[in-house]
Amino acid sequence: MNSEENSKQNAREAGDRLLAEHGSEDPFAAAFKATRMPMLITDPRQPDNPIIFSNKAFSQLTGYSQEELVGRNCRLLQGSESDQTAITQLREAIAAERSLEVDILNYRKDGSTFWNALFMSPVRNSEGEVIYFFASQLDFTHVKDKQKELAAARSSAEQEVARRTKDLRDALDAKTLLVHEVDHRVKNNLLTIASILKLQARTSADTTVQKTLRSVLDRVEALSTVQRKLFTTADVERFDVSDFARDLITDMISALRRDDIHVHFDLSPVLVPAIKASPLALIINELVGDAVRRGLKDGGGAIDICIRRLNGHFQIRVKDTMPPVDVAVDSEAEAFSRTILETCARQVNAKIERHQHHHDTIVDIRLPVGSVEESRKA
Repeated sequence: MNSEENSKQNAREAGDRLLAEHGSEDPFAAAFKATRMPMLITDPRQPDNPIIFSNKAFSQLTGYSQEELVGRNCRLLQGSESDQTAITQLREAIAAERSLEVDILNYRKDGSTFWNALFMSPVRNSEGEVIYFFASQLDFTHVKDKQKELAAARSSAEQEVARRTKDLRDALDAKTLLVHEVDHRVKNNLLTIASILKLQARTSADTTVQKTLRSVLDRVEALSTVQRKLFTTADVERFDVSDFARDLITDMISALRRDDIHVHFDLSPVLVPAIKASPLALIINELVGDAVRRGLKDGGGAIDICIRRLNGHFQIRVKDTMPPVDVAVDSEAEAFSRTILETCARQVNAKIERHQHHHDTIVDIRLPVGSVEESRKA
């Protein structure tokens, strides 16, 4: 008898002794044999810790008969794709005589694979010596397959989301480029119109024509400023009213070249749809222009600009303070400015309130929050 046959014989005899210790009437032995959970027992006191007993369920799982399994080490279930980390954990647990739970890819006799949830524990005698290792297996291949399917589905979904996100980003970039190009062309056209108006005003000898042309020029330059803002901002859909107001009013007052005009800003960033940029630009232009026409230009004074959200409304407040100045106010220009102001207010669903107190003139423009998209910047 060669060594392999001798080892197999020793393993068989060890299994027979184990069975003899647990007769057919022993409930443990009966349960071990009849259970549908694959189980086996190995003998660590023999060389290479061979299998000495396995139940029918284990044979059904692996394809090996009980006769083929006896005397063999459990590594016969391992193959090229078995996780070496799990194999090392199993080897170390046996050497340390401790229990182990591990998931490992095993191979059947026909070469097919299955995922094995292995639970192994040592069995000790009354002296504490490990005389057996008991192992139970659970085939959870279907769970792994489901996990793979879910992982594949998740990966596919993530790729689709990434693709659609890229498409949307590309579309947004194209839209932004197009809007900026349109804004750029509008801005250039407005600058051309402004240049023509300036040239015409300089060459005209009629003071009334000059005054009229400059009045139109002021409004064209206000629209040009708002177009410049729209062209330079990264957000093509929204417009910061406060940012625009600061630039426009600073440019308007600087053009007067007067040290006795003082401007105070109280501005909270307020974003509105870009489509409302032009009427709001004209509103601010008319409010400041009105203060200039009533004497601010000639007598000096102060102008306060406040833009904020207050009591559920988006508010633009322009307050000017000046000493009384004896100037001839052009009633026709005043009426035209009021018409522009009221028309633009209707376009953005705004209400105009005007108050006079001593030398102070206060004009409030209020828009319902629902009519604008406002946002405070940190």
